[in-house]
Amino acid sequence: MTELPPLPAGFKVESEFPITGRWTFLNHAGVAPISARAAAAIIEFARQARDDAYLTGHWYRRAEEVRKLSARLINAAPDEIAFVKNTSEGLAFVANGLDWKPGDRIVSSSVEYPSNVYPWMEVARRHGVTHVMVPEKFGRIEVEDILAAASAGPTRLLALSQVEYASGFCHDLEAIGQFCRSRDIYLCVDGIQTCGALPVDVRRMNIDFLSADGHKWMLGPEGAGMFFCRRELLDQLRPEIGWMNVINADDYGHYDFTLKPDARRFECGSYNIPGLLGLGASLDLILEVGMETITSRLLALTEYLCHRLMDKGYQVVSSRKAGEQSGIVSFTSRQHNQHQLVTRLQEQRIVIVLRENRLRASPHFYNSLADMDRLVDALPPDR
Repeated sequence: MTELPPLPAGFKVESEFPITGRWTFLNHAGVAPISARAAAAIIEFARQARDDAYLTGHWYRRAEEVRKLSARLINAAPDEIAFVKNTSEGLAFVANGLDWKPGDRIVSSSVEYPSNVYPWMEVARRHGVTHVMVPEKFGRIEVEDILAAASAGPTRLLALSQVEYASGFCHDLEAIGQFCRSRDIYLCVDGIQTCGALPVDVRRMNIDFLSADGHKWMLGPEGAGMFFCRRELLDQLRPEIGWMNVINADDYGHYDFTLKPDARRFECGSYNIPGLLGLGASLDLILEVGMETITSRLLALTEYLCHRLMDKGYQVVSSRKAGEQSGIVSFTSRQHNQHQLVTRLQEQRIVIVLRENRLRASPHFYNSLADMDRLVDALPPDR
């Protein structure tokens, strides 16, 4: 009988995630519900901004604490973290910031989310760079295929999502990162489908750049995320310039165009304060529960869900090989209209989505085995 690893003593799912009283929500790979703590932080910001403007909130002091929490989540240093409004912005820092040369190569997969495709297409268009996309095979992308593509020419950068959005396939970034570092290839990671769900260690994985918005597995609001740049590479990227990138930015009338020495050089203007406050509250929660507990519960939930789906006749696309699983379960129906299945489930207050002609369920750690049963029991047999 499947059992989930326990949550910390005193942790109340219904209090932290009131959505559980209204929906069986299984789309954390899309836009997740924010935690109750995040909502409280945003509400308190609104009260302070309404009643006292900026005089009592100490918001920028808290933002620096959020920077430390973000760094801790991925085993980075705080001075390697910049705040971004979304994943795309961080990836654009790399695409627009590196000094590209004709003949350079970029390698990615053929099943990336568009935010990790279009920037590299634009680099190829503008700079004479070759963009190679490694194909998916039955929901998986072989690490050997990625390394072979990167070895086939003068590859400058390898751009991957740690977890692919439509299949849930998790790349072996430790092996890929070791390969890249040994060959002076930059490794740029879209971490939005991983941060808050699975372990991310930028040191052990030899990641050079990583970008992730907080509105999926980190359970924060849209519009507030993080960009990691390895300290040794800060000078390799040209930032977008505004008033905040420079040292002594608060000395408004003294123009000193000297960039900040850390990742704050990528922050060109004022912060999304309510977003960062909400993100920080959810990161507090995630780190309090612990990534080991979160990952263990997620993998147990998705493994249980896969077995129940297959028993009912559905074809599971997501790899179940050790190290390749994630919080995403993609599956298909041979017998039923999949759009209608999504609608039918939502009418029963069960939320999954359709991505690339695959049904996609993405629970989080606070979901239960009963939630998995409710989803499968609401689906018609597929034999």
